Amino acid sequence: MDTTANAPQRHRLDLPSGLHLSYLDWGGTGDRVILLHGLADHGGVWSSLAPRLAAYGCIAPDLRGHGESSKPEDPTAYSFAAMVADLQALIATLGESSVHVVGHSWGAKVACVWATQAPEQVKSLTLVDPFLIQKLPGWMELSFPILYRTLPFLQLLGPFPSAEAAIAKAKTLKQYREWTPFQEAIFREGMELKPDGQWGSKFTIAARNGIFQEVMKVAGLTRSLPIPSLLLQPTAGVNRTAWQLAPYHRHLSPLTHHIIPGHHWAFLSDPDRCETEILTFLDQHRNRGTNS
Repeated sequence: MDTTANAPQRHRLDLPSGLHLSYLDWGGTGDRVILLHGLADHGGVWSSLAPRLAAYGCIAPDLRGHGESSKPEDPTAYSFAAMVADLQALIATLGESSVHVVGHSWGAKVACVWATQAPEQVKSLTLVDPFLIQKLPGWMELSFPILYRTLPFLQLLGPFPSAEAAIAKAKTLKQYREWTPFQEAIFREGMELKPDGQWGSKFTIAARNGIFQEVMKVAGLTRSLPIPSLLLQPTAGVNRTAWQLAPYHRHLSPLTHHIIPGHHWAFLSDPDRCETEILTFLDQHRNRGTNS
């Protein structure tokens, strides 16, 4: 999506399941950093941050159901266990036993589940406004389909009669409201022309349904993790109460918790501030060995 000298290379990892994982690689020979996008996004959302991490080896996968990666029709294929298995296959292919992990929104929950299941594989955690980190009560199952059908950013699923109609909708959403060249590039990379001639997101309905079922059933943090962690809380983000923030302070140690200006997609609307926080944190934990 970028033609500059900082453009990443796109690679494809064929998985034993028969699916494939597409990922962006910015090169570099330092500590590996795995960048996990949020729900309905793709690895390219990190194309502003990654070049600033030139001392690292940045990798941004399109998680299954997103971008250029496989999109199974079975909603049960989108479990957190499957997501973590894909990422473990990815780092094994890269020849790594442990990596730094940066995650936004739902991707931050994926990162927490991964760290909980295999803390020895995670050198540090950076969580940008995580989404629904806790397991949700069963009674919410009835209202969840209404929620995820009305969330503004999921309205880009479409369908739209034209690319122009999709752009008009995107410009009303928080993450694209300024419509900078960066935001436009991110938007265009996540959309596609469908076989019926209409436009819509590369993110699929099956992925949406399966992921929301998992988000409701699985807690992201369930035990204490001795992993250096950074929690970035935008002032207008989704984490605004002590109840929402408690699991990070309870389970992550040492934890750095910074409040930054902006909304849920602070790295798209005001990338410099968000990226500086991430870079500063990672620099403090470079060349860190695996956890015990």
